[in-house]
Amino acid sequence: MYGLPVELRRHHRVPFTEPVVFSRKGSEERKHGQSTDISLGGMYIETKTPEPFGADVVVHVHVPGEASAFALPGKVRWVAADGMGIQFGNLGARETHTITELVAAHENE
Repeated sequence: MYGLPVELRRHHRVPFTEPVVFSRKGSEERKHGQSTDISLGGMYIETKTPEPFGADVVVHVHVPGEASAFALPGKVRWVAADGMGIQFGNLGARETHTITELVAAHENE
């Protein structure tokens, strides 16, 4: 496993299980996975075909309640046998607001 230990995360992650499609930046090859959690800082994706550590990726995911899927830029920060941890890059206002609301809703449950 590569990357930062969990305790160094700056953003609290909450459960978020949605199918995702991702690709390495500049590649047309689409790969599939399942998100397990999300925060404003990133997400974990379970997949049999993770990208290598340090790869720039775009993650396409539909957030329930949103009209269209998000295309979230990120970088692979750690790789495991069952998937990869993604650190998000610059997110737009809509994406930032939606993820912030998801995290807040879960914390208030």
